[in-house]
Amino acid sequence: MRDSCKVSIVLLLVLINGVLGDNPYRFFTWKITYGDIYPLGVKQQGILINGQFPGPHIDAVTNDNIIISVFNYLREPFLISWNGIQQRKNSYQDGVIGTTCPIPPGKNFTYIIQVKDQIGSFYYFPSLAFHKAAGAFGAIRVWSRPRIPVPFPSPDGDFWLLAGDWYKTNHYVLRRLLEAGRNIPFPDGVLINGRGWGGNTFTVQPGKTYRFRISNVGTATTLNFRIQGHTMKLVEVEGSHTIQNVYTSLDVHLGQSYSVLVTANQAPQDYYIVVSSRFTRKVLTTTSILHYSNSRRGVSGPAPSGPTLNIASSLFQARTIKRNLTASGPRPNPQGSYHYGLIKPARTIMLANSAPWINGKQRYAVNGASFVAPDTPLKLADYFKIPGVFNLGSIPTNPPGGNGGYLTTSVMAANFREFIEIVFQNWENSVQSWHISGYSFFVVGMDGGQWTQGSRSKYNLRDAVSRSTVQVYPRAWTAIYIALDNVGMWNIRSENWARQYLGQQFYLRVYTSSTSYRDEYPPPKNALMCGRARGRHTRPF
Repeated sequence: MRDSCKVSIVLLLVLINGVLGDNPYRFFTWKITYGDIYPLGVKQQGILINGQFPGPHIDAVTNDNIIISVFNYLREPFLISWNGIQQRKNSYQDGVIGTTCPIPPGKNFTYIIQVKDQIGSFYYFPSLAFHKAAGAFGAIRVWSRPRIPVPFPSPDGDFWLLAGDWYKTNHYVLRRLLEAGRNIPFPDGVLINGRGWGGNTFTVQPGKTYRFRISNVGTATTLNFRIQGHTMKLVEVEGSHTIQNVYTSLDVHLGQSYSVLVTANQAPQDYYIVVSSRFTRKVLTTTSILHYSNSRRGVSGPAPSGPTLNIASSLFQARTIKRNLTASGPRPNPQGSYHYGLIKPARTIMLANSAPWINGKQRYAVNGASFVAPDTPLKLADYFKIPGVFNLGSIPTNPPGGNGGYLTTSVMAANFREFIEIVFQNWENSVQSWHISGYSFFVVGMDGGQWTQGSRSKYNLRDAVSRSTVQVYPRAWTAIYIALDNVGMWNIRSENWARQYLGQQFYLRVYTSSTSYRDEYPPPKNALMCGRARGRHTRPF
């Protein structure tokens, strides 16, 4: 039965888009279960994938087709989203509440994903019900095709580090606190690959160079990453090859992913790999071990300390992260062949985060609109023209005056092939981290204070890094340029998961009147139907 299902899925993809027939298929079967975990020495109920915490990692090559059959054995609905995977023309596969019906308990859903024209380091995570604080996340590595040049020699090894803050409190307790309008506590610790202090060892050969892919999969805090006695050469950020600057430590904000090269060029012994919280008065720290294969000496002394509250140093570092214009991306043409700085944006959208109290409860908002999950995925409602699920214009394109907020299923309208400027304005005292599904965008500027039109004089219009997640410092702004070349319903959200859960997100409807499959795929044949879409039928093949 399972084999015949796989054959049907392959035939479906080939019918939809003939070019996919030339690209490999990689099949996965995942069983989602509860299980006991002890990441900080306390028994907790975690969410496991095939019995693993974190979940299995995914390896793919540019343009590969990834077929993941997910069986939900939890007692509640479940969804997985794919942070940074663009889902070209196919927002139904994004795995968030605005695009995809949750997988009911005891049921399954098969994701059909193509990593179209992408390379780099990403991760997946559970998007519903604060499940992210319980596990079910894992690494995604998208390798370049063999004939596409990579701007550095092949490393002697490739490691992934999923780092994030962690709570000893179970996720459903945290969820109840948020739903009651209360703030959740400060995290209890930091994990690397699901383990606490000294829980992982990475073995290296003297003189050889290794790639470390670092993702912040946490829910609340920026992290700083460093390796005792070693420097790190930055080579890739969320699918973009970068100018190869060397750092002694690196700030990784919520939802972000980086690749660095580390050469084992020190005396043979063990060294600390350190991850600590950033911009927090109480500093959370954890370690792993960098072990030289010929080492006879363990780690010694205290773990090296890192930066803590200073904003200026982090802002300076962020401005040094730039795109390598001569390197190839997923295709052989240089990354700099797309001259984004010569394109005049059609319009400017300003997005301001806030923390209003609404109906006596703490909420979070974007331009005053605090998102309420719909009973029907927005993308299905849009496709089937189901009224009453959402209204375009339910969120303004600029912040209104005042500090109030309102509850709504917020959707903003945008046009296919529009080139726009988005300014994230942060008047709060905490660092914000923003993600845009379906896209990679150019981070053209960031600075303190109020953004004005004069701020454009500070923009980097030549070699700004292209990525899908960006930070905004306290009482500061960040500006991006984005070409809306991917039709669909796309989630723009805070990567601080309490803020996201309580409304700091919305959906951007990138629209075309065309019904051609060249522009957007229809809902997949296996799409689950829920809410007001229940009983509807997708395409016949």
